[in-house]
Amino acid sequence: MIIPFLWMILTSVKSPAELIEFPPSFWPKEWVWSNYTEALDAAPFATYFRNSLVIATGHTLITVFFGAMAGYALARIPFRGRELIFLGFIAMLMIPTYTKIVPQFLLVKFMPLFGGNDILGQGGSGWLNTWWALLIPGGLSPFAIFLFRQFYLSLPRELEEAARLDGLGEFRIWGQVYTPLVKPAIATVALLTFQDSWNNFLWPLLVTTRDDLRVIQVGLAVFQQEGTTQWAYLMAGTTLATIPMVVLFLVAQRYFIQGFATAGIK
Repeated sequence: MIIPFLWMILTSVKSPAELIEFPPSFWPKEWVWSNYTEALDAAPFATYFRNSLVIATGHTLITVFFGAMAGYALARIPFRGRELIFLGFIAMLMIPTYTKIVPQFLLVKFMPLFGGNDILGQGGSGWLNTWWALLIPGGLSPFAIFLFRQFYLSLPRELEEAARLDGLGEFRIWGQVYTPLVKPAIATVALLTFQDSWNNFLWPLLVTTRDDLRVIQVGLAVFQQEGTTQWAYLMAGTTLATIPMVVLFLVAQRYFIQGFATAGIK
């Protein structure tokens, strides 16, 4: 598991002459640390990092908040059609992401009353080249709802009954009684959502053309041209883009592993 990361880091500090040698060497003969500064100067990566951070954080907050609410409703609130709705979410898990790209793009482009569109969604660009297109479509996932539901089902009903006797309403039972007990689920959903959003390449590429809305994964493509690839700069940028995910995983590792273990058991 460590070798690909080590290869990426070592490649990022090799000289251009060393990168075209065959067979390639594992350890650099010359440590060229200037590759990092030159890679950062090749494009506005500070803006790309900021955009990726805003989008990944926004997706994470939206997914955790609404996913927890939906999971609680499906697990603890009896209402007609609950099982059918849950089966619908299960079915959504089986739909590949890339089969939804075209419908999502059309929804974004023909969004009524945005980007010059009329009430019928015609005449303008809709949400294209806006933060709405980057934040809303990826704001919630059926997997998050499924995972939260499994955790809420595992909690004792006596807590809910005692809270109702104390006069708590449904929203306070969710927020003050049950949700503090599902920290592993929150950490798992937050980590997976942040990772998926941070590494997303295709969707930001489709819905944005403005440089100030580009994300880090799209920005790294500047080092990959049709005829050649600047491997040292690409590996340097990829190393910097990987650091936030590694730090986040190390911080949430205990809850992350516990979350998957508990979901599998229940």
